[in-house]
Amino acid sequence: MIQKDILNFMDENDVKFIKLVFCDLLGVQKSLSVTISQADKLLSFGLAFDASSIIGFSDKSKSDLYLKPDISTMQLLPWRPSIGRVVRFFCDIINPDGSDFLFCTRAILRKTVERCENMGFTPHIGMECEFYLFKTDNNGDPTMIPYDEACCFDVAPIDKCENVRREMCLTLEEMGIHPEVSHHESGPGQNEIDFNYRGSLSGADTLMAFKTTVKAIATKNGCFVSFMPKPFPDKSGSGLHLYLSLLRKGEDVFFSNDGGFSKLARNFTAGILERSCEMASFVNSNFNSYQRLGEFEAPLYVSWSYQNRSQLIRIPSAECAEGRIELRNPDPSLNPYLAFALIINAGLDGIENNVLLGPSVDENLYEADEKITSSLVRLPSTLEEALQISANSSFINRIIGKDLNSEYTKCKLRELVELESSPNKDLFIFNQYFKRL
Repeated sequence: MIQKDILNFMDENDVKFIKLVFCDLLGVQKSLSVTISQADKLLSFGLAFDASSIIGFSDKSKSDLYLKPDISTMQLLPWRPSIGRVVRFFCDIINPDGSDFLFCTRAILRKTVERCENMGFTPHIGMECEFYLFKTDNNGDPTMIPYDEACCFDVAPIDKCENVRREMCLTLEEMGIHPEVSHHESGPGQNEIDFNYRGSLSGADTLMAFKTTVKAIATKNGCFVSFMPKPFPDKSGSGLHLYLSLLRKGEDVFFSNDGGFSKLARNFTAGILERSCEMASFVNSNFNSYQRLGEFEAPLYVSWSYQNRSQLIRIPSAECAEGRIELRNPDPSLNPYLAFALIINAGLDGIENNVLLGPSVDENLYEADEKITSSLVRLPSTLEEALQISANSSFINRIIGKDLNSEYTKCKLRELVELESSPNKDLFIFNQYFKRL
């Protein structure tokens, strides 16, 4: 769709506002809105904005950056009014001279896709995203009271989330995001929605859109969604299970002709396992993330197996000749552009360097004898430990840049200091993580 077509579409659909969406360095979604009168100028030149207020972006002496809409991401927002409609674009962040802003994480993922294509591959990603629904008080503010007391795969009326979840799925369908499976999860008020495979850049945009959409529909229904990884210490945490695959000329390359796990897939998997501890601060980017790991089917060790959900990487049974691997430690608090870029590059390094995949671990690692677990590498147990590893990682510096890695580390360490120094840690956690994630 070219610029003229977009302007005609907006006119035909009574669009009055354009929402420009991006995220800060930590993955928190931000937006600016302009009126339709600015559309032509916006699409041609982008929109200048003050970046000094965005975490990790710029200081006040060099605060001018531009939002450049990606026209392929245009989407009407179904939950907004039908008269005077709102259209949304995901944006790249560029410098005044038109070059990529150093800390534009969307540009980093785009470069990863280019690397894949130069190697002859197209990266695809699917997601299972878990989240909790909570009741709101009389003022519409969120509480930490779960929306119901149902368990995994329960049905109505025990599952009180069913109708809200249904509306979420229908709204996502309207937006071109196609949910494949939805159900109640193990925790009270916990839900899961899985959506279809797509390209990795599109997948990162989709996750950002998904989170905004389910929050909007929850608010419309008088409840609240939190993507906090572990809202309850004794209940199931919320993960973001990633399904990864590579295509070559449209054909899956993870399974060989005889249905076995291909050498290329083994190298890709080995590359991710090799870098998993270095990537931890980006795929588990919240102090609360580490309270989830090691419990309720969330992994604790660097290991892999076929169909075993206690492992870091699980190889699901092949369906319709589609090979894939499932990475089980990420959670929804991540910046998807950074996390996906690192994960895919780790896998590509595994292919280029012929990294060999070790033997599978077929034990239930939640119940395994210490003789087995003592021989395995553990994932970092705290965000501080994870940051120490990633800050000194030549792999991380090579993929996202030393400056970005340093700034990300500073932001996260500052966050931990604020948490530790807070006179009311529970209130800090509630405001900073429960409400914002």
